[in-house]
Amino acid sequence: MNAILGASGAAALEPEGMRPGRAAAANAAHGAALAPRVKLAVRNLTMRYANGHTALQDMNLSVGAGDMVVVLGSNGSGKSTFMKCVVGLNRPTAGTVEVAGRDLTSLSGKAMREARLPLALISQHANLVRRRSVLANVCCGALGRHRTLATTLGRVPPEEVEPALGYLAEVGLADLAGQRAGTLSGGQAQRVAVARALAQAPQVLLADEPVASLDPEAADEVMRLLRRLASEDGLAVVCVLHQPELAARYADRIVGLRRGRTVFDRPASAVSQREIADLYMADA
Repeated sequence: MNAILGASGAAALEPEGMRPGRAAAANAAHGAALAPRVKLAVRNLTMRYANGHTALQDMNLSVGAGDMVVVLGSNGSGKSTFMKCVVGLNRPTAGTVEVAGRDLTSLSGKAMREARLPLALISQHANLVRRRSVLANVCCGALGRHRTLATTLGRVPPEEVEPALGYLAEVGLADLAGQRAGTLSGGQAQRVAVARALAQAPQVLLADEPVASLDPEAADEVMRLLRRLASEDGLAVVCVLHQPELAARYADRIVGLRRGRTVFDRPASAVSQREIADLYMADA
């Protein structure tokens, strides 16, 4: 067991081979058995920095369970600011960010931590603990629900082991549970990061340029996974990309940002190549 979990002190269980019911798990974890369909609601979001620069202006976005929305835009268009406002790293100048019905912009401290539990983030880099096992890394996603001295010291709650094996099976990596994270390829590491995010039992999954450092085959693999988590598991997925072709292939909707403003928010099939090209030409 320690070979799998490192310093966890928890007994490993064999995977059941069944995919966890993601929507049911999320609702149970957050007391939302009859939760509304809209999981992320951004209203009139404005972010103005101390130097006077307005990075976002009156942005509105609604993402429901089962939706996969891709945000496109050139560098400086406001994509990173949008993500930081949603996860609470930036406090917006105006507007609201509601996750699973709670406005994060009015909260701080313990209340903010609790309200963010339905929200999981996948970054450009997997940021795994390289010396620990794949399974231990996935279990770490659940630590937000276990604030004890043991978890502060890096120990994994035993009850999170079996679900973590299920999440690894869901991303196709159950056979690597006992392998050190530092031995993984880039695509494998990013899929483990997705499994770690699923361990949070989220309702909203944010992916901030999740395939930027991957080769085309690995990028497609990760995007297919995110697409399936929306379509089959009912997560609300918001993905910031720099690859318009992937947005066209996998998104339900595409949101175009330019100079901090929303240029369009439409079904992917209704967005033309000319409109996408204009997002990048306008700020050149």
